[in-house]
Amino acid sequence: MSIRLVKMIAPTHTVLEGGGFKVRRPSSMGQLMSPFLLLDEMGPMEYGPGEAVGAPSHPHRGFETVTYMMAGEMEHEDSAGNSGKITPGDVQWMTAGRGVVHSEMPSEKMMEQGGLMHGFQIWVNLPAKNKMMAPRYQEIASSDSPTVEKDGIWARVIAGDCLGVNSSIDTVIPITYVHVKMSQGSNLLQKINQGLNAMIYVFKGSVQIDSAKVEDGSLAILTDGDEVQLSCKDSAEFLILAGPQINEPISRYGPFVMNTRDEIIQAIDDYNSGLLG
Repeated sequence: MSIRLVKMIAPTHTVLEGGGFKVRRPSSMGQLMSPFLLLDEMGPMEYGPGEAVGAPSHPHRGFETVTYMMAGEMEHEDSAGNSGKITPGDVQWMTAGRGVVHSEMPSEKMMEQGGLMHGFQIWVNLPAKNKMMAPRYQEIASSDSPTVEKDGIWARVIAGDCLGVNSSIDTVIPITYVHVKMSQGSNLLQKINQGLNAMIYVFKGSVQIDSAKVEDGSLAILTDGDEVQLSCKDSAEFLILAGPQINEPISRYGPFVMNTRDEIIQAIDDYNSGLLG
C-alpha cells in the first residue's frame, strides 16, 4: 500500500453566485481537480425573514451538479417538470447531460422565517461520450443517505465508500464524496483507488495529513496512492473527494461544459431556441 500525501494546499476566496448568495470556492480549479469543475461551499449564512437568496432559472449541459444541504432548505424545479425540496442531510445528484433548465431557490419556510443556510454544490465533469446523455435526477433523502459512526468519526457517504459503508448513488464515473466529522484525537484511514485524483476540503477546524496541517477554508490536493491517513488533534469537519482524471479538452462557457467551441455555440443556440431541456 502507498500513502497519499499533500501535493499542494489551495486557499479559498469568497464570491457571490446566483441571486447573490455567498460561497467559498478554492482558488485552484482546472486539471488539478479533474473531474471536479467547481466546489462551492454555500454559506454558512444567517438570513433574516425575506432575505434568503438562491439561483433563479438557468441552464446546464455537459456535466453534473451535486447539491448537499447541511442547514436550511432549497426548492428546485426544472424544464422537465421535476420539482422538490432539499432539506438538511439531503443530496440531489443532477446529471444535466444534453441539457436542462432549472432553478434552486430558498423554500417558503426559509423566506418566511429566515435561518441558517449552509451546504455544498459540486460540479462533476462528464466524458465526451456521456455529455449528451439523457438528463436524470437522483434525490437521496437524509434518512436514506448512509452514515457511519466509529471511534470518534462520523461520516455521510454521499458517493463511494468509507469505513465499510457504501453509497447508494449511481455515478457515471467512479466518484468518492464523503462528509466527515472527526473528534479530538481521532484517526481515519481512507482507501482511495490508485490513479484517481483526490483532495480534502476542510471547512471547520484542521486535520493533519503526515506533516501537513490543512486548516479551515483550505483545499489539499493529494499525491497518488492507495490510501490517505488523517488525524485530528482537536476537531474537524471536511469533505473527501476523488475521481478519475478526464484527459479530454474542456470548452467552458458559464453553465455549459463541452469539449469544443462549436459544441458551446450549439448549446447557446439550443438554449436561445428553447430546445435545451
